[in-house]
Amino acid sequence: MNFRQFAINNVVRNKRIYLAHFLSSTFSVMIFFTYALLLFHPDLKEGLKGSSGTVTLLANQGFMIAEMIIFIFSFLFLLYSVGSFLKTRKKEFGIFLIIGMTRKQMNRLLFMENMCIGIAAIIAGIGLGMIFGKLILLICGSMLAVENSLRFYFPLKGIALTAGAFLLLFGVIALCSSLLIRKGTLIDLVKSEEKPKPEPKASRLLAILSVVLIGGGYAGVFTFVWVNFSFPLLLGSVVMVIAGTYLLFTQLSVYVIRALKSNPRLFYRKTNLLFLSELTYRMKDNAVMFFMVSVISASAFTGIGTMLAVADPGLSSMTNPYAFTYTNYWDTPEAEENIRQIEESLIEHEVPYVKGSYTPLYENSNRYIIKLSEYNHLAKALGYEERTLDKENGAFMTPANLTARKELRKQVEQGFSPTMVDLEVEQYHQQVQLSPPATQIVIPNEGKMDIYVVSDELFEKMKRAYNEVIEMSEDFYSNKMTQFVVEDWMGTRAFAPELIDSIQKQPFTKGYFMVSALVVDWLNSKQTNGIILILSGLIGIVFFTFAASFTYFRLYADLERDEAQYRMIGKMGLSRPELRKIVTRQLLLMFFLPLLIALIHSSVAFVALQQLVDFSVVGHSLRIFLVFASMQIVYFALVRWRYLRHMYSKLV
Repeated sequence: MNFRQFAINNVVRNKRIYLAHFLSSTFSVMIFFTYALLLFHPDLKEGLKGSSGTVTLLANQGFMIAEMIIFIFSFLFLLYSVGSFLKTRKKEFGIFLIIGMTRKQMNRLLFMENMCIGIAAIIAGIGLGMIFGKLILLICGSMLAVENSLRFYFPLKGIALTAGAFLLLFGVIALCSSLLIRKGTLIDLVKSEEKPKPEPKASRLLAILSVVLIGGGYAGVFTFVWVNFSFPLLLGSVVMVIAGTYLLFTQLSVYVIRALKSNPRLFYRKTNLLFLSELTYRMKDNAVMFFMVSVISASAFTGIGTMLAVADPGLSSMTNPYAFTYTNYWDTPEAEENIRQIEESLIEHEVPYVKGSYTPLYENSNRYIIKLSEYNHLAKALGYEERTLDKENGAFMTPANLTARKELRKQVEQGFSPTMVDLEVEQYHQQVQLSPPATQIVIPNEGKMDIYVVSDELFEKMKRAYNEVIEMSEDFYSNKMTQFVVEDWMGTRAFAPELIDSIQKQPFTKGYFMVSALVVDWLNSKQTNGIILILSGLIGIVFFTFAASFTYFRLYADLERDEAQYRMIGKMGLSRPELRKIVTRQLLLMFFLPLLIALIHSSVAFVALQQLVDFSVVGHSLRIFLVFASMQIVYFALVRWRYLRHMYSKLV
């Protein structure tokens, strides 16, 4: 047997220890290759049909940045995992030195072992990426709202980039691995497993502080939603929750277990003595890992769920319910021709529509005033109730955006009391009595200006006063919005992008105009958020996988100590059902406590998000939770089965 065969046999003999390292490495290679597959995809490089230049730029730069993130974190995670696995082999390395192996030979052995695992992971990762490449492109095409999906191609550049990057990564890790066992003498290596661990301790003050920080962070998030839209407040709240989560695992968990151990009735009941005593050490040893899993999982849940919610068509139709919007500023001569072009396209494609328009007046106090007949025409087309007003002094408010809509809805629910408001357009002054407000968006407005609807007679008086000041004729309007109501606005996707593009390219002689299509705005939003979803989703899955592998190797790092412990306790009468009960309880906490904390954090984020939108985000959040929980349950069942099978073989 030569030295190369000896290195390969070492890997094969330690396959139980290196399995998680190999699988996580393979998965990171596969995700890196997936990003490379998308990065060099011809459709994304040239730009998606109907997408803006911003979307194309985001796709190209986003996937490149994602490659860098995956590469950097893969290096850190894999280096950490290699270091942890090497600690479990210290006794083995000590024996090698005793029988005459030199330090140089040991370094060579470690290099060959790591490169053996690395090359196998690269081949497996790229192979899996190629096998699932078509499925990945189909899913990504759906996320990016591509009509015929993303076509499959042979990613030669992606394969070269992935192989080259990870050969470099595993080479550096292989070189670093020899440095991880240089510390310590020969006797330290041989007796590394015999050193006793000190009993974990926790501070009551820090344990209480963890609860205060998490509670304060939650309160800050809801304050941001309900009271003050301040980014520093939101950022501070997130930092508080993260700090509180760290103290929860490092201090509160240990403190709670020590408190349970101080209760004799509980501690000395059946197998609780073994369970709680061992759990104290496991919680303390794995506290940082639990913290990382919780924060990473919560970030993945929230990020993916938020992107799914933002890409929902319901959000677009809530903020602007019109399929096409044309705004004519300062009497642009080409406006009538452009509007006729929109109508002809709708007729040509046999799309039923209702056209309406409104001409707002700017009030002196920075408010919009709209004519009642124009409001009612649009409201009827949208399926809303028409309103009536007193001709002299009647008025009501209508929401311009989601925030205003929620505020007006609260007023109606709490019982609206008629109030008097002064409206002033240039020199014309009128006091009006407000009727109960409308609660649906009929006149969309991205700004924060209040919108008042008045009778046609009162509106004409105000308009004459306005035109007299600016010295214009009575039929002049500073701006006029023309809206097209289409029930199935998603069906306009076939022609809307080209139509909007052709109108925007037309020259105009004076004034200016703006034209938009709801499906184009949604498409750009969908593609932008789809790219962000792909980026955050795959990176989140990689982090989640690394976190799961941490749980695996932390469990198996103590395997020999656990074997000796349960073998000794087995001689004292520990049965298989009792062992199964102890192990199951410990593994449940190790696998699902971080996930539970992440679930709570994400639930708070989704509840806060629900306050900002009018459609339900429950479906999106539940979908994310179920996917990750299912993955964790399958992984838990597999690890528990393997661990128990190994322990059963050690019982007398």
